[in-house]
Amino acid sequence: MENTVQIPPVLIGRHDECATLKECMASNRSEFVIVCGRRRIGKTFLVDQFFENRYDFSFVGKHKTKTQTQLNYFAKAIQKYSGQKQKTYADWYDAFDALEYYLETLPVNRKKIIFIDEMPWIDTQRSTFVSALENFWNGWANRRYDIVLIASGSATSWMADKLIDNQGGLHNRITRRLYLEPFTLSETEEYFKSFDSPLTRYDILQCYMFTGGIPFYLSLMNPQMSVAQNIDMLFFHKSAPMRREYDELYSALFTHVDSYIKVIEILYDHKYGLTKREISKATKLNGTFLNTVLNNLELCDFIENFELFGKKNTLVYRLVDFYTLFYFKFIANRHNKDTEWWSHNLDDAGIRAWMGLTFELICMKHHKQIKKALGISGIGTSVSTWKCLPDTENEIPGAQIDMLIERSDKVIHLCEMKFSEQEYSITNEYEMRLRKRMGIFKERTKTKEAVVHTFVTTFGVGQGKHSSIVHSEVTMDDLFNS
Repeated sequence: MENTVQIPPVLIGRHDECATLKECMASNRSEFVIVCGRRRIGKTFLVDQFFENRYDFSFVGKHKTKTQTQLNYFAKAIQKYSGQKQKTYADWYDAFDALEYYLETLPVNRKKIIFIDEMPWIDTQRSTFVSALENFWNGWANRRYDIVLIASGSATSWMADKLIDNQGGLHNRITRRLYLEPFTLSETEEYFKSFDSPLTRYDILQCYMFTGGIPFYLSLMNPQMSVAQNIDMLFFHKSAPMRREYDELYSALFTHVDSYIKVIEILYDHKYGLTKREISKATKLNGTFLNTVLNNLELCDFIENFELFGKKNTLVYRLVDFYTLFYFKFIANRHNKDTEWWSHNLDDAGIRAWMGLTFELICMKHHKQIKKALGISGIGTSVSTWKCLPDTENEIPGAQIDMLIERSDKVIHLCEMKFSEQEYSITNEYEMRLRKRMGIFKERTKTKEAVVHTFVTTFGVGQGKHSSIVHSEVTMDDLFNS
């Protein structure tokens, strides 16, 4: 097997991850690489494409399969690669002994690539898998210079507990960690361009609203169809492939899945997020278990925490998974049988409101691009959210700002994010509301910093007598920057 591996042209993004894999091939030590990321993010695709499916050994764990059955499949895999008939393995120690024996028959002057996919599924109850893996790595592979062991799995919590944070034999044994994130808008555009798709940036922005840049979801789309046609095909047709995705999305990743769903549902009901204390009160989950649930949901990019401005130790958790948000809004309780419902309801107020909220979330996910467009990438910044309850005694109303960018040079950007089919027009009423809210913000926070309004819109702010309130602008095109 040739060790010089080229990045295939079909691989979108993932440049840092590919560079790391190249380093593994060139290093003078054995490498234990873990590839993490949520379900459907493209972990297997990345590894398969990078190595062009040329492994010295590969094995895929089977979901909800007994240990002996897993061992039998493992034996078949070794038999396929080695050409030697295998006996029945008594346990995972036997299995890894057989793997060692086979690998020792290979040439010594090159790296041997071992890919074990869906590793969490292999570790069934009372199996010896993890301890046997520890023995394989510590007792054999780590003492050599020519092994590249790649472990992958969607159950990010298992990968963290059993491998990354392992306090036993695998403690500090991981040499490389790859964490795959969803595509950015720029990478999503690159994906559609690879198919010569006629979709515009405005179209791609809408595609991002229900796919969230998840590669597998994008792969289900027909790049030659309109956005509305794709949504109907993916969610509303009788055989719609994404309608049932929710049923597997969380159950495939987490044990005690009901607790995770509780948190997801309560955060959906509170679009702008809740503190940990508020989540605990609403779900009756608390302590270490709630911390674990929140951490695991964050690891899988389902939720995200944001600082509450002025309260550095208070975090607000928000549901940020685009598919889940779309599912709850339009699919979960839907009884209409119209297979082209989306195309027939493009002017629906619910769709318009959803687009506005989802655009805000896209902007928050692309805050680095916003900072670049504002020319402040080189300045220290922190991104946060802010809200205050009404002060009835002093007759001061409550207020909320979804995204603030606080700069180290004493400037605060209050970001207004507006989705529109054309230039966004600021009315007199809206200008007065913004000025009033800024006044409340200054009064409540007692800030001494300069406070300005920054608008993030699809096509810019229309010039008029009320547009002078805009200090700086960012448009949709800026969000597509890499």
